[in-house]
Amino acid sequence: MKVVLFCGGLGMRLKEYSEIIPKPMINIGYRPILWYVMKYYAHFGHKDFILCLGYKADIIKNYFLNYNEYLSNDFTLTEGGKNIALASSDIQDWKITFVDTGLHANIGMRLKAVQKYVENEEFFLANYTDGLSDCPLPVLIDTLRARNKTGLFVSTRPGFTFHIVSSNGDGSVTDIKDVSKSEIWLNAGYFVFRPSIFDAIGAGEELVQEPFQRLIARKELITYKHEGFFLGMDTFKEKQLLDDMYARGDTPWEVWKTASQ
Repeated sequence: MKVVLFCGGLGMRLKEYSEIIPKPMINIGYRPILWYVMKYYAHFGHKDFILCLGYKADIIKNYFLNYNEYLSNDFTLTEGGKNIALASSDIQDWKITFVDTGLHANIGMRLKAVQKYVENEEFFLANYTDGLSDCPLPVLIDTLRARNKTGLFVSTRPGFTFHIVSSNGDGSVTDIKDVSKSEIWLNAGYFVFRPSIFDAIGAGEELVQEPFQRLIARKELITYKHEGFFLGMDTFKEKQLLDDMYARGDTPWEVWKTASQ
């Protein structure tokens, strides 16, 4: 199944990094977050990727053009370095299509720009590339197939703490509670679509605005509520949190590791 990855945004909320590199290339440990997202899909057998590029596209292209398997995998060196044998490989069997979808395009426009690559598929997958999760991908696909809808997205609990305030017209507080105690669910940016999604996207439209509203009106959009791990890397604080988790070996998003344990 083909996987559309949105890699072209400016990443303004992580300006400390995105002025130098595009957001998907920001490292967690010594690999970019884009690599982890792609590895997640590859673990489930989906290795045909379409990268929707825009801002600093050359950096993403060069990363894969000059990808060094020896830096990412165990290997055995003999004969003083003349012979190097990899114990495993990351991307040897991946197919990656690089598509310039515009510097200032929104997600809906980027998706429309790659329509020709997926329009003959039964389903295709899509992702924002700035969030990591352990959600059960085969379940998402099976759910959409069984429900016979146009699209499915993963929703998740907020991964941060804040308080929700309710008040009446004069400002008197009627309730205040932690977001974790509320019924709020967020769009995690993990999608499964049928190609009929393109019929709902008008020129220049953002994906989750007008198109999703049309699907909702037609009862063609469903969500999978994921109670497991998800953390989006939208801010410097979340980037630090992911780094800290990686440093102590707490990496639930690396489903390819937990599956082999």
